Order: sequence, then structure tokens, then C-alpha cells
Amino acid sequence: MGLEAQIMTDIKAAMKAKDKAALRGLRAIKQAFLLAKTDGSGNELSEADEIKMLQKLVKQRNESIKIFTEQSRTDLAAAEQEEVDVIMNYLPKQMSEDELRTFVQAKIEALGASSMKDMGKVMGASSKELAGKADGAVLSKIVKELLS
Repeated sequence: MGLEAQIMTDIKAAMKAKDKAALRGLRAIKQAFLLAKTDGSGNELSEADEIKMLQKLVKQRNESIKIFTEQSRTDLAAAEQEEVDVIMNYLPKQMSEDELRTFVQAKIEALGASSMKDMGKVMGASSKELAGKADGAVLSKIVKELLS
């Protein structure tokens, strides 16, 4: 079953269970998929596109949580966090920083990278393999740290 079909099934289940938080998160995913499918390109969404879209939704909500927290709107921040929790269920398991550090160290050795000049090469190779499994900002931080 594809991710889109899974989302539709889960929306029905959330409606029956009257789970408003899950329903908000699932409807946000469904909306993003519909917008992508009707963008005029006529292309179907690949699994990689779906993962990128889910990561974008999580990133947007995390930014909103930060803003709401700064403005002492904990009620809105809590609603956004509930949606993040729902969306994260559909993303691949994220790697820990230790796992990521080990992976990047091995990638640096495999590519023979030795200075900051090689950061683009390491980031490019790592990003392809870790699509959906690691946050780009954390990956970048670790690559900089290990190449310095």
C-alpha cells in the first residue's frame, strides 16, 4: 500500500476515533500531496518526493512552534507539536547524532576528503544515502566539525 493510500485509511480511522490531533496532521499531509499532484507537471510522486514533502511539513511546524513559544502561545505550539508527532510516524526512523557521526566519518574516509574544500563532495554523497533519515542542518554541522 502506498503512502497516499495509507494516509487515506488512517484519516478514516482517525475520524472514527474522533482523534482531532491525528486528523489535523493527516489532513495536512493529504493537502500537501494533492497540491503536489495538481501542480500542472503531471508527474506522480515518488517515494523520495513524499519523504521530502513530509520533512518540509515537519520543518514548517517546528519553525511555527519556535515562534509560538517565543510569543508565549503554548496552546498553538502544542497543536503544532501534535501535528509534528503525527507526521513523524510516516517518516523513516531518524538517525541519532552518534550514528550520523559514524556514517559521516566513514564517508569522509571513503572519499578521501581532508579539508573544508571537500565539504560539498561529502555533503552530496551523504545527502543522497541519508535521504529522509537525517536532518540536513545536523548533517552539515557534523561534516563541518569532522573536516575542521
